[in-house]
Amino acid sequence: MNEKIFVRYGVLVLVGLIQICGCGDRTKSTNKIFHYNEVTGIASMDPAFAKNQSVMWAIHQVYGTLIETDDKLNMRPSLALRWDVSADRRIYTFHLRNDVFFHDDAAFEGGKGRKMTAKDVEYSFRRIIDPKTASSGAWIFNDRISPGGFAALNDSTFQLTLIRPFMPIMGLLSMQYCSIVPREAVEKYGKDFRSHACGTGPFRMVAWEEGQAMVLAKNENYYERDSAGTRLPYIDGIKISFYDSRATEFLMFQQGKLEFMNDIDPSFKDEVISKKGLLKKEWEGRIVLKKHPYLNIEYLGILVDSTLAVVKDSPLRSKKIRQAINAGFDRRKMMLYLRNSIGIPAESGFVPAGLPSFDSSVVRGYAYDPGKSRQLVKEAGYSSARPMPAVKLLTIPIYSDLASFIAKELEDVGINIEVEVIQKSLLLEQTAKSEALFFRGSWIADYPDAENYLGFFYSKNPAPPNYTRYKNEAFDRLYETSLEETNDSIRMKLYQEMDQMVIKDAPVVPLWYDEVCRLVNPRVKNFNANGLNLLELRYVQL
Repeated sequence: MNEKIFVRYGVLVLVGLIQICGCGDRTKSTNKIFHYNEVTGIASMDPAFAKNQSVMWAIHQVYGTLIETDDKLNMRPSLALRWDVSADRRIYTFHLRNDVFFHDDAAFEGGKGRKMTAKDVEYSFRRIIDPKTASSGAWIFNDRISPGGFAALNDSTFQLTLIRPFMPIMGLLSMQYCSIVPREAVEKYGKDFRSHACGTGPFRMVAWEEGQAMVLAKNENYYERDSAGTRLPYIDGIKISFYDSRATEFLMFQQGKLEFMNDIDPSFKDEVISKKGLLKKEWEGRIVLKKHPYLNIEYLGILVDSTLAVVKDSPLRSKKIRQAINAGFDRRKMMLYLRNSIGIPAESGFVPAGLPSFDSSVVRGYAYDPGKSRQLVKEAGYSSARPMPAVKLLTIPIYSDLASFIAKELEDVGINIEVEVIQKSLLLEQTAKSEALFFRGSWIADYPDAENYLGFFYSKNPAPPNYTRYKNEAFDRLYETSLEETNDSIRMKLYQEMDQMVIKDAPVVPLWYDEVCRLVNPRVKNFNANGLNLLELRYVQL
């Protein structure tokens, strides 16, 4: 089938399926289709470019990884049945399932999907680090894998060899970047592989009309079964729409045309959720509100490299002023009135709630203490006679109210903050170039390990992730030690010690530890989230 005919055929199939899976009277169809909307669209279905949530969600339905995280963030087997680790923690040997097949695709002989082997794992991982691929995920293996460190020992055994021990490696392998792809499909479609997804996952791509909709159908040959022996997934398919208006999305959800909404837009959160974070009574029975810790921290970052001109003449070069900012505003009031209690006030470290090393009784952050804040400002050499110069805080439009709240509270303790609202692309550019002195940011976990947050402050890391240009030799030593520490308890203590060190030096102002907040149609069952906010639809029932 030539390319033009294929595209035309795909669109026709899409139209037909949308009619079958459509959002009209569902009583007329026995098909169990899960509908959701993706406001930002989907940029690619190539796992090598699974760098944001919208792409990761769709990739997770179509592809599989060697291991995966469960709803408790534990690592569990997926395409790999089990694995062995060498005594020196450098060699990981994965023993693969022998009942996994790629989806049927024209790339294979006769259009029939073939069995996945260890060669596919080796190919997929090499492809990530191949400069020709230009994968946004190449960093996960950089300076970590030995030369020849990806090896298929036989059809069912894959071996990975590290240069040195790196305990978070299993978390990296669970990322969507590490999804297993077939060489035949990559080579057949070339740059168009982004729109010809072919994996081993519970759903297969049927059609994708960019800007309109994507339809995925149940993979009848999926290997996984439930405890009763029933083949997963339970639902017949997924339809993803691409309406770019959150208001339209909310209206569709109200009308029962979407199974769920992820997150709640500020424009209508007060309509649905009380200030205490509970579903308002008028919505009870019509909506299920699900909240769950999310490995994301919202923070204010402060550039602290005193060799930079922008830092030399700024009052933020003083640790006391940075500490004063941390203690000078009420996080709890901010969360209550501006966030409807969605999230946890960040009064511990930079590592968020939901990770094993998080312990607010061990890592002590900043509670609201205006008296202490005023004293720190005074100790830094500022007073009514010598007021502190104004400092500009850069933020993006959706967080302007939060920035203004913080600025107003800090004004009462003698810290003058000028809020400047700029576009996200400009803020990202300025923070990457170390041009933003004081800025609003967020850090979402790539994998469930505190190292992913503490690497943010390792001086040998560039920006990103070290946007603050923090440098502390004692911290660096602890960080390097933690990477090779095989005892989990000892490693957790090292993480906590580093986290406390950062909070004391205050290159960041933690705001809140985020929560997944989903509005769910009551007809949806077994729809669970984990701390990575991954969209898991294998077990969903309608």
